[in-house]
Amino acid sequence: MSLPQIAPGLALLERPLIDVRAPVEFAQGALPGAVNLPLMDDDERQAVGIRYKEAGQAAAIELGTQLVDGALKRRRVAAWQAFAERHPQALIYCFRGGLRSQIAQQWLQEAGITLPRIQGGWKAMRQCLSAEITSAATRPTLVVAGLTGSAKTELIQRLDTGVDLEGHARHKGSAFGRHPLQGPSQIDFEHSLGVALSRMPLGCVVEDESRMIGRLDIPLSFWRTMEAAPRIRVEMPLDWRLEQIRKDYIETLWQTYRGHYGEWLGWALMRKQLSSALKRVRKRLGSARFQRLQRLQALAFREHQRGNTQAHEAWLAPLMLEYYDPMYRYQLEQSPHEALHVGDWESCLAFARDWSASLAR
Repeated sequence: MSLPQIAPGLALLERPLIDVRAPVEFAQGALPGAVNLPLMDDDERQAVGIRYKEAGQAAAIELGTQLVDGALKRRRVAAWQAFAERHPQALIYCFRGGLRSQIAQQWLQEAGITLPRIQGGWKAMRQCLSAEITSAATRPTLVVAGLTGSAKTELIQRLDTGVDLEGHARHKGSAFGRHPLQGPSQIDFEHSLGVALSRMPLGCVVEDESRMIGRLDIPLSFWRTMEAAPRIRVEMPLDWRLEQIRKDYIETLWQTYRGHYGEWLGWALMRKQLSSALKRVRKRLGSARFQRLQRLQALAFREHQRGNTQAHEAWLAPLMLEYYDPMYRYQLEQSPHEALHVGDWESCLAFARDWSASLAR
């Protein structure tokens, strides 16, 4: 019986996926939603790779069948079988849709289950996702700008055409923006972004970002489109922005840390993140200002433990007024862009909705 293949395409991402590559490959970047059930672990893959270089494919296959045999082979087949029984529409893939996915298919077929493999494997699917980003770079894009704390991300999330770049990167973009949980790899970020952009065939709205979000790069073609795109600018008073910053960077951060790490460790990790973030901008703040903000931050942590999260505004306000706001205004002065609309948060949301609706006209 032949082993079925299926042509690559984004529609396949709606189906359950079995990635039979080694864990180290999976960690570097997988297809969205895929489950890693490897044919070989990292050490086995390395040994087979060395044999391939030294003695060719036949010798590598022979070593692989020796390494993955007996009880070990039965365990791996059983894992694929259990997944396939729960997800009859599942697909198998390896790096190029070649030998490893064929072997997995063959062993599964011998166990009485037939699953297709993706033709061209991970590499072909990655090309599809990268092509989506390149295509999106040719479509209309609107950029939402504004001072720190202007709730630009929330505005993006309210739009059917909004693409939350920071959400895909799991990072808020600034020195204080690291997420408590590990972010995606560069490849996983690009794949996630490709899927999101594929759902915006007419155009999208994104937040004003630098090329890097944390340690991740926005793909160059799309970044160039963002650079040239028209903008709107949210303008809100300091007290409103402070409340947003406190909610996002203090209260939500604390809830996430506490939920994942518990009361004691979560508190210690949150304090470490915020104090480390302040240290990262020390040179730009200058020694005297940094020391003042560090003292205010320490006092705020003390008050926070007593239930007063508003105390953080004592260091957040000068950080915004003396560091982030001047930096943004300087960038604004250097920008060649004239904003299509400048106004409060609600008016910018309304403008972005009207702009999005115009795409379909």
